Amino acid sequence: MSTGVIIAIVIAAIILIALIAYFGKKGRDRKLEANRGEAREIRREAEVRGSRADRQAAEAEERAARAKKEQAQASEQAAEADKHRRAAHERRVEAAKHDPDSDPDEVRGQGGGFGRGGNDPDERGGLGGGQDEGDLGDYERGRRDERAEESR
Repeated sequence: MSTGVIIAIVIAAIILIALIAYFGKKGRDRKLEANRGEAREIRREAEVRGSRADRQAAEAEERAARAKKEQAQASEQAAEADKHRRAAHERRVEAAKHDPDSDPDEVRGQGGGFGRGGNDPDERGGLGGGQDEGDLGDYERGRRDERAEESR
């Protein structure tokens, strides 16, 4: 082989290596740019989601504040109702003191449980009116019988 051919082969190999390196770098650069674009898109989506999450958190806090305010109002109303219930019971006791046919101790004993589920006579339908024998407790039946005997 002549020296000229060897030099031509070496030059061709160098050019080939340079072209491979050049196009390889171009490919890497394109891939890096694509990755940068994808990263920008992901960041933008993250920003949108973060804004949405902040808005949802603010709405949740607002709902919680409204619920807390409504709970406070409900508690106030319950306290006001208990106050009125106690006042009504006190008036019933006072009326029983003035009524010669009524027993103030019986009325006073029935007002012990205020609030929900208490034994307030108004909540149970009154004193003895319309109750049948099965609904009366032993104490109440005895009191009624005592009054019946006293009136004879």
